[in-house]
Order: sequence, then C-alpha cells, then structure tokens
Amino acid sequence: MEQSPLSRTIKELEDRLGVRLFNRDRRGTHLTHAGEVFLQEVRRVFVALEQAKEGARAAAAGHFGQLRVALSDGTTQPRLAALLALCREEEPSVEIRLSEVSLAEQLRGLRDGTFDAGLARTNEVGEGIAAHPLWRESLVVAVPSRHPLLAHQLIPLAELLRYPLVMCHPEICEGYCRQVDRVLRAVEVEPNVAERATSLEMMLTLVAAGYGVGFAAAEKVAVCRHPEVVIRPLAHDDVEVTTYLLTKSDGEGSERLDAFVGRAIREAQTPAAD
Repeated sequence: MEQSPLSRTIKELEDRLGVRLFNRDRRGTHLTHAGEVFLQEVRRVFVALEQAKEGARAAAAGHFGQLRVALSDGTTQPRLAALLALCREEEPSVEIRLSEVSLAEQLRGLRDGTFDAGLARTNEVGEGIAAHPLWRESLVVAVPSRHPLLAHQLIPLAELLRYPLVMCHPEICEGYCRQVDRVLRAVEVEPNVAERATSLEMMLTLVAAGYGVGFAAAEKVAVCRHPEVVIRPLAHDDVEVTTYLLTKSDGEGSERLDAFVGRAIREAQTPAAD
C-alpha cells in the first residue's frame, strides 16, 4: 500500500529534525518525549504568531498598546468582566488580548514573555512568578434536585463524601482542582470520583443526570443555572476558592502592566454585585 500523505509528512519532519517524534506499536501511535517537547514549543510559536497578527490589527485600528493576559482554571466570571470594563473605561487605547490556556502553558508563557499577566486559581506557581490574591468565592455544592443531601440546608463535608462526585478535569482546571483537593483533605474519607467534567456546564449536566454531586465557585455558578440542580452551601467556615493574578516577579513590567495590576487589585476590593 502507498504511504499516506500524513505518514510521509511526519517522516519528512522527523528527517529534517533528526529525531523520532512518534513511537509506533500494535497499540497505536504515541508521542516520544522529544515529540512532546516539540509539540509544546510549536503551540507556543503559534500563540506568539496569533498575538503578532492581532497586535498588527490592533495598531491599524488605532490602539497604542497591548496586554496579553492568559486565563486558566475557568476564571471567566463576572468579576473578570468588571475588570475588563474598567480597563476599557480608564485606558481605552490599550487592547487586552485574552488567551484560555492550561495552567502549565500559562506559567511557561509568563516566564518566556508570551504573556504579560495571567489569572489562575492557584498560588503554587514556582520561582519567578508572583501571585496576587484577587477574588475569593465561597465553594458551594451542586446537588440533583431529588437527592438525600437536600435534607441539609448546610451540607456537612463528611456526609457529602458518602456519595459519588463529579469533579473538574485536573488537566483543564489544575489550580482549581488543587484548591478543592485541599478542602476534601479536611475529612479522612477517600472521595469517590464518578466522572470528570471539562466545564462547569458539563458538570451541572452530569449532576442533573444523577451521576453525582459537584463543587462550584458561588459567583460563577450564579450565572450558569440548571433547573434540575440545587445549589447548597457547605457546613464549614472559610471554604473558599481564590483567583490569583500572576505576573513575573523580576519587576520588569511595563507601565501598561503596572496599571492593569493596580486596576485588578482595586476592582478586587470592590464588593461583588448581588
């Protein structure tokens, strides 16, 4: 059989690079370690290329500056909308470009200059990155509309862990999962994770279908309701998730970035709208 165009292209690329990108066996085709590294770098190049294109379009449209902000852990929420509106009001000549990426990509992009700032739900970011706490939200429980847990107005964590859980996917919401895991470790019960969801909407859908109960940040779930899901608070104090603003810690930020950080901190001090 004639070799497929895709196989020929891969073979030509491996020959040009002088490395094997894929291992092929009876179970299928898998990236080698060199292939995984090459894939990460190629993704970074494409992000930079897209930013360059958007920057040129912004300049042509009359913008005189740009900030590249990465979003991880599902941080799109009402508080972010308020921050962006404040930036547009106070400094309309600066365009803010948003990129939704994994936490690992965000941290790598902050270090190599692909991103100017980032928003994530973790302060475990390693050396060279500063984490500024911004928004704290209560962690609430999403429960199917006909479920024994609804006998509790405030749900005890130990009681909740008797039932299967629908959790966020750790690769997509890594920082958020870290914060939820810390809450679960307060009880010496091994969680029974029935499903992993890739978004809040999918989590609520699975909860409504009876797959299990889930966790969500209060402000975010307030804008994404499901008729077959009831939201209840936990019977514990200080059960919160925090959104952090991440920047490089070497102090080499621009005036535009410093102004953005100042607005983010100022907006975080404003009480959330009901």
